[in-house]
Amino acid sequence: MTQQTTIFWFRRDLRLDDNAGLYHALKSGNPVLCLFIFDPAILNQLDNRHDTRVTFIYDTLVDLHNKLQQHGSSLLVIHDPVDQAWQQVLKDYDVAAVYTNHDYEPYAKTRDEAIGKLLTGQGIAFKTYKDQVIFEKDEVTKDDGRPYTVFTPYSRKWKQKLNDFYLGSYPVKKYLNNLLKTVPLPMPALKDIGFELSRQDIPGKNYETIIDNYAEKHDYPAIRGTSHIGIHLRFGTVSIRKLVTDANNATEKTWLNELIWREFYMMILHHFPKTVDQAFRPEYDRIKWINDERQFEAWCRGETGFPLVDAGMRELNETGFMHNRIRMLTASFLTKDLLIDWRWGERYFAAKLLDYEMASNVGGWQWAAGSGTDTAPYFRIFSPDAQLKRFDPEFKYIKKWVPEYADFSSYPKPIVDHAFARDRCLKAFKAALNQ
Repeated sequence: MTQQTTIFWFRRDLRLDDNAGLYHALKSGNPVLCLFIFDPAILNQLDNRHDTRVTFIYDTLVDLHNKLQQHGSSLLVIHDPVDQAWQQVLKDYDVAAVYTNHDYEPYAKTRDEAIGKLLTGQGIAFKTYKDQVIFEKDEVTKDDGRPYTVFTPYSRKWKQKLNDFYLGSYPVKKYLNNLLKTVPLPMPALKDIGFELSRQDIPGKNYETIIDNYAEKHDYPAIRGTSHIGIHLRFGTVSIRKLVTDANNATEKTWLNELIWREFYMMILHHFPKTVDQAFRPEYDRIKWINDERQFEAWCRGETGFPLVDAGMRELNETGFMHNRIRMLTASFLTKDLLIDWRWGERYFAAKLLDYEMASNVGGWQWAAGSGTDTAPYFRIFSPDAQLKRFDPEFKYIKKWVPEYADFSSYPKPIVDHAFARDRCLKAFKAALNQ
C-alpha cells in the first residue's frame, strides 16, 4: 500500500524558514513532499528569454533542493500547465492534502480556485495560509467593516493592530524531519523551460544598515539609501514577519511605512481587482490620452532630453531596478508631460522590474496619474528640473547613467517643453473630470 503524502506547493514563498504553509504541512501527520510548478501561463508572458527573474527563481529552487536533500528529501519541480502538473502529481503520489500560502493577484486567485476544486473533488484537502503580508484582505478595515481607500488612516489602524501575535515566527526547522524521504528528484534545466541563464548581481538581504537612516537618505538616487529588498519580498526568500519586526524596532519608522504601503496596495487590489486595468477613480478613464508611440519609445530608451528621467529609464533597462524617487518622476513624466496612458508605463515596468509586484506597481502608477487612491489633486505634476536640483544636485546619478549629458551636442533635446506640457495636462484632465 502506498504511503499517503502531504504536498507543500511553493509559489511566492521560496524559503524553508518561517513559512506558514510549510509549517502547517509538516504538522499534518503525513510526510511532506515539496513541489514547485513552472507555470507556462506566467512564463509565456515574458518577452525576454534571459529574464533575470526566472534565473533568480531557478537559483533559489536549486538552493531549496539542496537544503531539502540535507534532510533526506527533495524538491519536485514540474514545467507544465498547472492543471496538468497536478494531474501528474495525483497519479504519482497518494496525496492526502495539499498545503500552500495565499496569493492575491487575479490570475493566482483564479488558478487556486480551479486547483482547489480539482483536489476537493477527489477528496483531497486544499489548505492555504497567510504568509506574504502581516494583514490581508479584511483584517484592517474601517470601523464599519468597509475597506480603507486612503493610506494614512489605513496605516494608523494597521499600526494599532500590530502586536507580537502577528509577528511570531513559524518554527519550521523543528519539524523538517517530517519531510518525505526520497531520492533526489531531477531538476529541469533552465533551457528545458525555455529560458537562458541571466547572471546579474541581485542585492542581498542586508537591509538592516539602511533602516535607521532611511528617512534621511532614501530620496537620493546616487547613494544606496534604499533596501533593495523588493525582489526578495516578491518571491518570498525573506519573511515579512522578520522585516516588520526589524522595521518596528528601528529608531526611525519611515521604512516600516514602506512595508505598510505594500500591504495597503495588496488590500486595494483584493477589494478593487478592476484597478489592474481600470482607474480607481472611474472619471479618470475619460482622459483623452495622446499616446504618441515615438515619444513612448523615447521614454523607454531613456532619450527624452530630461536627464533624471533618462537616467532612471536606463538604470531600469540595464539592471531591472529603479530608485523609488525616480519611479515617481518617470511615471509622472509619462502620464502628465507626455499624456501617455499609465497602463502603457505599468506594462513596461512589469516587463523590466525585477521586484515587480502587481499591486504596488498598479498602485504606484495610478498614484502618479492621479487616478488612484491618493487624495492629492490631479494637478500634482513633478518638474524634472526641480527634482534634479533637489535630489541629484551634484549630478552623480546623471553622470553614471547619462554620461553624454555633459556634452550638449550629443545629448537629445527635450522631446517636450515642460511648461507647455504641464498646461496641456491640466486642460486635458480638467476637461475629462468636468464632463
